[in-house]
Amino acid sequence: MEQTIDIQISTKKLYKDRAIWVGTFLGGPLAAGYLIAENFKTFNEFDKAKKTWIYAIIATIVVFGGVFLIPENVKIPNQIIPLIYTAIAYYLVKHFQGQKITSHINSGRQLHSWWRTIGVGVIGLTITVIPIFGFALLIDSGTNVGTDTKTYGVMKHEIAFDKNNISETEVNKIADGLTKTVFFDEAVTKYVYAKKLNDSYEISISCDKSITSNEEALQPFVQLRTELQTLFPDNKIAFNLVVDSLDNIVKRLE
Repeated sequence: MEQTIDIQISTKKLYKDRAIWVGTFLGGPLAAGYLIAENFKTFNEFDKAKKTWIYAIIATIVVFGGVFLIPENVKIPNQIIPLIYTAIAYYLVKHFQGQKITSHINSGRQLHSWWRTIGVGVIGLTITVIPIFGFALLIDSGTNVGTDTKTYGVMKHEIAFDKNNISETEVNKIADGLTKTVFFDEAVTKYVYAKKLNDSYEISISCDKSITSNEEALQPFVQLRTELQTLFPDNKIAFNLVVDSLDNIVKRLE
C-alpha cells in the first residue's frame, strides 16, 4: 500500500528559500527569525513559529555579542560572519520547510515580493546593528547645512535634501517616481537623500556594506534605478548606496 505524504498548503503568501537567504544576509538572525516564523504561520504551525522567534533572539545576542568579544588584533573578513549565519538559516529552511515551500510554488501559490524581503532585512539590520535609523546616518556629515526633509505617504517615507541645491518641486517629482516604482510602499519606511548635479539627480540610499558582495541582493536596486530612469527621460538618475555617511559610497549605480 502506497503511503501518501499529506502536505498542507495554505493560500497565504510564503517567503521562498532564496528570499530567506537574502533577507538573512541583509538583516541578520532576527530577520531570519521573522521570515521563517511567518512561513510556519502560513503552514499553521504556530508553536514552531514561537520557538523560531526564541531561537532567533538567542542567536542575535550570541552573534552580535560575540563580535564585541573578538580581540582587536584578530582580523575577520566582514563577510564571514554574515555568510555563516545565513548558511545556517538556509539549511534550517531547507530542512524544516523545503518540501512545503516547493509544493506551495508548484501549486501556483503566491510568494512575497523581493521588496518586502529586503524591507524585512533592513528592519532587522536597523534593530540589531544601527542605533540610529538610516535617515540619521544619511544626514550625519559635515555638509548638511541647509538640509531639509519631506515625508510622503502613510509610511512617512523621508527624502532629505539641501534646499539650496535642489527645489522642493523636484524632490516631489523624485518622491512620485519612487512611489510609482513601489520603492515607497506601504510596508517599510524608506529614507533617502536627493542631490542635483547639473541636470542629473543623485539619490543616496543607506545600506549594509555586505550588499556589495551579494549580486542577488543588489539586483533590486539595479532594477529600481532602471525603472526610475524611464520616468526621468531628461535627467540622468544615479544611485549611491552608502554606509554610515553620505561620503562613504560602497556602490554607485548609473
